[in-house]
Amino acid sequence: MLSLAGVEFSVHEFDHDPAARRYGSEACEKLGVEPSRVLKTLHILVDSTPVNALVPVSGQLDLKALASAAGGKKAVLAGIAEAERRTGYVTGGISPMGQRASLPLFIDESAVAHSTVLVSAGRRGLELELRPTDLVMITNATVARIANLD
Repeated sequence: MLSLAGVEFSVHEFDHDPAARRYGSEACEKLGVEPSRVLKTLHILVDSTPVNALVPVSGQLDLKALASAAGGKKAVLAGIAEAERRTGYVTGGISPMGQRASLPLFIDESAVAHSTVLVSAGRRGLELELRPTDLVMITNATVARIANLD
């Protein structure tokens, strides 16, 4: 998909530890990348409508800010089984691209401050690195302040 769109990207692979539960932190550590550049994909329900959100590993999703950005009143994190069923990816490997259904995507505004960011490539231990502007373009994402940064 990225190649067809003419987007420059690189693939980074690392040996995922099956005991690891903080997938984004593991990617940062094993790839030597600062946590503000690695984005975690979260599956959220805004007024019962599914959306995806990308926030840096170094921060936490602000559910109220996401609900507002999505034009809703209330946002809640979807359960693991629901996220995996809707996206077609396993938790810790949910990519913002190539999901079963095209869902609205919201990216925290801090991502665009970096020359490149990393997102999951569809499985644990595999990341894609690309320019945030290309990520926004290819996913038709909305950029908004949706994270509380550490």
